[in-house]
Amino acid sequence: MNVKIEESWREKLQEEFDKPYFEKLVTFVKNEYRTTQVLPPGNRIFYLFNVCPFNKVKVVILGQDPYPQPGLYYGVCFSVPEGVTIPGSLANMFQEIHTDLGKPIPTSGNLDRWVKQGVFSMNSVLTVRAYHTGSHQNQGWETFTDAVIKKLSDEREHLVFMLWGRYAKEKISLIDTSKHLVLTASHPSPRSADHGFFGCHHFSKANAYLRQNGLTEIDW
Repeated sequence: MNVKIEESWREKLQEEFDKPYFEKLVTFVKNEYRTTQVLPPGNRIFYLFNVCPFNKVKVVILGQDPYPQPGLYYGVCFSVPEGVTIPGSLANMFQEIHTDLGKPIPTSGNLDRWVKQGVFSMNSVLTVRAYHTGSHQNQGWETFTDAVIKKLSDEREHLVFMLWGRYAKEKISLIDTSKHLVLTASHPSPRSADHGFFGCHHFSKANAYLRQNGLTEIDW
């Protein structure tokens, strides 16, 4: 199957695009876009991949589902467009960065500046029906994004994986911990940030690891 995605990712993932599960997933997603309101806009499903080529990835942040409210999700996990109120989880991420690194808390929740530096912030499921959290789970996206994680783990070195919350932590089995740094904590959600996310120092730890391996750190 021919999928419109940045060339380096297309080469790495073509074997997934050619599998029967992906064809079924495409059929499902296309039908959803035809019959209901789906997020993000169709041309933004692979936005993260298009902005951050395979060899540019330095840090991988894993989420679960896109924001289901229209106007929020545009293809980058945890990120929202300029001018949109910063959601609770992202506000807590900014608070931890402020505490950890002393950086001022941003007024914008748009994380494209991170993505362009190599922060690959990906949801496990890449589409969602508006107002229906989890509505596109178990349709094939998880199989695809697991393959993305494993491909990064297998073919790259010295990446930082940030796994927050139970769901993300389950992905550790896909990662070669002998050649990557895996950081785990509770989810930054307002419901759980006090149980281990605040004070995790993941952002300074990530930069220290990148520095140790001769890589440019992230300007969080």
